[in-house]
Amino acid sequence: MSVVVEDGVGLLEMQRPPANHFDEQLIGEIVDAAFELDADPRCRALVLASQGKHFCAGADFGDGGAFAGDRVAVADRLYRRAVQLFEVKTPIIAAVQGSAVGGGLGLACAADFRVADAATRFVANFARLGFHQGFALSVTLPDIVGRQVAADMLLTGRRVTGEEAHRIGLADRLTEPGGQREAALAWARSIAAAAPLAVRSIRATLRADLAERVRAALDHELAEQKWLWATRDAQEGITASLERRNPVFSGE
Repeated sequence: MSVVVEDGVGLLEMQRPPANHFDEQLIGEIVDAAFELDADPRCRALVLASQGKHFCAGADFGDGGAFAGDRVAVADRLYRRAVQLFEVKTPIIAAVQGSAVGGGLGLACAADFRVADAATRFVANFARLGFHQGFALSVTLPDIVGRQVAADMLLTGRRVTGEEAHRIGLADRLTEPGGQREAALAWARSIAAAAPLAVRSIRATLRADLAERVRAALDHELAEQKWLWATRDAQEGITASLERRNPVFSGE
């Protein structure tokens, strides 16, 4: 991951193209960089971006991926780092290209705002994989799009286009093709131009008890994931995803 500060804005770029799958290390790097920039008077806003075709495809469940072993232990460590994202004091804008899938959607929703284009896809695909949502989407997604829309996305696992995401409030701004990063940087610079103490105070009020709600949600999500990962449906869902075919679930 790279970190660049310019014009009052810190650009945090994930560098695991094309899919930018995350693990505990990457989430930790993002958190540590954000905390460091919290203390840097040169930085008044953050942009979270990534190299490659997709913003973030979430966890890698394939052979050799971080989640291929003891998923519960890995997820527990990752979630302990992820909750710290919600304790960052500096406003964050996510520049979302390609797809934000599963935990990648959760990472995008940890930001204050999301910028997308029409080709962007937002996917809460957990039910299609056979297990419970994670990365605090139980809290963040309903907060952003409302309970009914969140329920639709989570229960169906369907893809939401950039245009629909903008319409429902999941994408705060919609740009011309490929314009996410520049639009996010411009937006961040406008935040950086405001009074920094006031910005942090206002943001803290708006986010209030979010970190505490996220921490409780992550505990619950992991408990649900633990038993669901042991089911035949989860095995089928993950295998089908890796084989790029439709899953056939048995309810076992």
